[in-house]
Amino acid sequence: GLGDVYKRQKYIGASTHELDLFEGQYSIPNGMAYNSYVIDDEKIAIMDTVDKIVTDKWLENLKKALDGREPEYLVVQHLEPDHSGNINTLLKMYEHLTLVCTAKAKAMLEQFDIEAENVMAVKEGDELSLGSHTLKFILAPMVHWPEVMITYEESEKALFSADAFGKFGALDVDEDWSCEARRYYFGIVGKYGAQVQSVLKKAAALDIKIICPLHGPWLCENIPYYLNLYDIWSSYGVESDGVVIAYTSVYGHTEKAVNLLKAELENKGVKVPVFDLARCDMAEAVEDAFRYGKLVLATTTYNGDIFPFMKTFIEHLVERNFQNRTVGFIENGSWAPQASRIMRGMLEQQKNLTLLDADVKIYSAVSDKNVAEIQALASALLQ
Repeated sequence: GLGDVYKRQKYIGASTHELDLFEGQYSIPNGMAYNSYVIDDEKIAIMDTVDKIVTDKWLENLKKALDGREPEYLVVQHLEPDHSGNINTLLKMYEHLTLVCTAKAKAMLEQFDIEAENVMAVKEGDELSLGSHTLKFILAPMVHWPEVMITYEESEKALFSADAFGKFGALDVDEDWSCEARRYYFGIVGKYGAQVQSVLKKAAALDIKIICPLHGPWLCENIPYYLNLYDIWSSYGVESDGVVIAYTSVYGHTEKAVNLLKAELENKGVKVPVFDLARCDMAEAVEDAFRYGKLVLATTTYNGDIFPFMKTFIEHLVERNFQNRTVGFIENGSWAPQASRIMRGMLEQQKNLTLLDADVKIYSAVSDKNVAEIQALASALLQ
């Protein structure tokens, strides 16, 4: 574990497999990790607490790490309840504890029923010496709450990154980092790309040997790989080549058109992830829409509007500042098709979107004319 890599920095977090949804909406089949750390020095600092769901395990880890000694500081980087859930637990245990947080966080403490006697509000660049370790505080407003900060520990070159560089999944599960970190990023932080970019610029000036996030594993090899992915994600850049198709289908006709387009593109060597929005994990579809450079939306006119799952999907994209992409449309309507017009209308305010003119217009079933339109859309996507 972390203790072997860094002598004085101890991991005291805990994972759970008891939770079905993270933040009330994201499925977590492989559980969730809530991270917390102890920096063991002349003055002891605890870096964040954990969600109430893992209190017992965390307290056990904390007591072992402290070995009867009193911590001086609790650094509060983020007040969301999955990290602030045990601040009061610590305040009851250690009456001389000083809370270290931003002024914004200090002003929000009472909202979370936290009454602390000693609060040290820190500003950008402030430093706190623990002995041989020095903490340097970096404000990270709106990544993804206004009171957030991240902390750089100078002697071990460790970046405590709050929710940045986090991922879904408990620590006892071996799975690909980027896949679940990407779904986490676009789900939770995706709207705040500009703010992440400004924090990355600050991080670029630091010599980072290890990143210690509040969820998921700490990262201590190939740091440039992780920084580069965050740079792509937060600048809404294209990470992978391919065309994502997201669709809804009532009787299978729209799905048939989607499959014809998929085959047409795959024959030309293009990668084509496909999502049936009524059945897939919506967050996976959102993640891939931001991962790839091109997207096709296929849906039916429904109640004079568009099919509900498609409407929700586009709303997810728009509220996360979907941009820098090429989008094509397939619509199906039996008498008064509206879907393409409505989908375009939902996207027309977005920055740097190329909305292709080559629409596929299905009247109930896929016709020969539609097959030609599908071929034309495939060509337009490959331009």
